[in-house]
Amino acid sequence: MSRKNRGFTLVELMIALGIIAVLSAIAIVNYLGALTRSKQKKTMADIREIAVLWEARAVDIRAYNAAGFTMPGAPITAAQMKTMLVPTYAKDLPVNDGWGRPLEFSADAGVGSATPAQTYCIRSPGADGRYSGSSYAGGPTTDPDCDIVYTSGSFIVYPDGVQTQ
Repeated sequence: MSRKNRGFTLVELMIALGIIAVLSAIAIVNYLGALTRSKQKKTMADIREIAVLWEARAVDIRAYNAAGFTMPGAPITAAQMKTMLVPTYAKDLPVNDGWGRPLEFSADAGVGSATPAQTYCIRSPGADGRYSGSSYAGGPTTDPDCDIVYTSGSFIVYPDGVQTQ
């Protein structure tokens, strides 16, 4: 039998499988990182949308202006948020983050309080699903599990840049 009729050797097949395995591992790691970043960006976009709607309502009813905030304050349920904002300010309201967990809404005065709220906060626990605390020092972080917190008309804690484990 000549060499061209024998096919591949076991060593050649093992090398080809090894190369495929290394390339697959690199692709899977990159895919999972991109998936996490897309969920973070979706969460941030949804929170920003809710904040814009909440601010529009505040302008109309003069209930509060945006300022700094420490959680938890007076919690506001997703149902109360929908009652305040749907359908006047939005057709629908996102109430879950990119991971499917509920967003948390809070203000310095509860819904129906005699004192108008002056501050508000919207937050997500991030990829790990656990809140890291109630007082936040602002700025971007490379921690992929960080909370995503919006108040004062901007994000005070959010994932950004190359994220490390």
